[in-house]
Amino acid sequence: MLSKLASLPQSLKQYLIITGNYWGFTLTDGALRMLVVLHFHQLGYEALAIAMLFLFYEIFGVITNLVGGYLGAKWGLNRTMNIGLALQVIALLMLAVPNEYLTIVYVMAAQALSGIAKDLNKMSAKSSIKFLVSGNENNKLYQWIALLTGSKNALKGVGFFLGGVLLTVLGFSNAMIAMATFLFVLWCFSLYALQGDIGKAKNKPKFKEMLSKSRSINVLSAARLFLFGARDVWFVVALPVFLAQIFDWNHWWVGGFMAIWVIAYGIVQSIAPKITGNGEHGKSAPSGSAAVKWAALLTLIPALIAVALTMDFYIKASLIGGLLIFGALFAVNSSLHSYLIVRFAGNDGVSLDVGFYYMANAMGRLVGTVLSGWIYQAYGLTTCLWVSTAFIALAALLSLKLPSHDNDIPQAKTH
Repeated sequence: MLSKLASLPQSLKQYLIITGNYWGFTLTDGALRMLVVLHFHQLGYEALAIAMLFLFYEIFGVITNLVGGYLGAKWGLNRTMNIGLALQVIALLMLAVPNEYLTIVYVMAAQALSGIAKDLNKMSAKSSIKFLVSGNENNKLYQWIALLTGSKNALKGVGFFLGGVLLTVLGFSNAMIAMATFLFVLWCFSLYALQGDIGKAKNKPKFKEMLSKSRSINVLSAARLFLFGARDVWFVVALPVFLAQIFDWNHWWVGGFMAIWVIAYGIVQSIAPKITGNGEHGKSAPSGSAAVKWAALLTLIPALIAVALTMDFYIKASLIGGLLIFGALFAVNSSLHSYLIVRFAGNDGVSLDVGFYYMANAMGRLVGTVLSGWIYQAYGLTTCLWVSTAFIALAALLSLKLPSHDNDIPQAKTH
């Protein structure tokens, strides 16, 4: 088996290393989120207070994607990926302290470090794929991006389940130590195996180039902001607290259900090219028109769930069934967006464009997370769902301004 791995093309070996890094990081990131939500709910924190624990995680994610894209173009994506792994180890160890030291401010600081780490790792992984696929192989690019993104989210779901298990079996502090040890080993391997020049711009990037000048990227970034705000406004805090409070589910049930949802979501993302009918069998890769169509379909789902909850219509079945349909459609939307940003991005300094785009992604998560805690506490889950509906509708309307055919997509520029 080792000889077969050694004989693989260099680009494929690097893709596997990058994917492995992304997988390992995502496993701990998903577990960390579920551990924090469940542990602090157990300690008596209300939904808004729990949401505030993730405030710096999302704020620093916004900053990191913007600055990280610049650093990736300047230093190389291998370095930004390895820095992300190291910072996550530190963040986990910061949380491995007795409960009396876990003040809101302290946990927010640790979460800020984790947010920096997560988005350095994510930006590096997504940007790297651009350099491992030939410029005219857009179908292959779509498939590789879909596989990377989908597999990552499937593992994030495993991480949600792992978080619930670790909290039950090891407790909060020991769970942090166990995950930090795992990531430290992965970081050491990455330092040895990952190439040193992936993504490093040939022309020295200028700091002012962090902000995209491409209309397509700006529009797609705005659509991404509302798309992910629409998911997190009810999924991040409101849903797990609702399941624990209203359905009276324990940690295992909440963590397990969230895990299954995200795993299924990741699987659908991985096969998005087959679902959309693009990217294979000689068909052209998707363009902006596909993003409009799939966003429009997604808009219906949270609205229907909200109506069912308002009418008290089989609440459990409506919520769980609706969530599964929402996850499948959202996965296709997310996979399409992830392909389009890499397709639109410039070849030299690609991380600048990808970083700007994921800055908008992080801003959407930030808005969604804060609203999730506040709206749920003040108005309930149904209002969260109506806000989600409005956000998705805005994403669909913005997508109308994207190039409507693959031939209309501008050729990759250089910075």
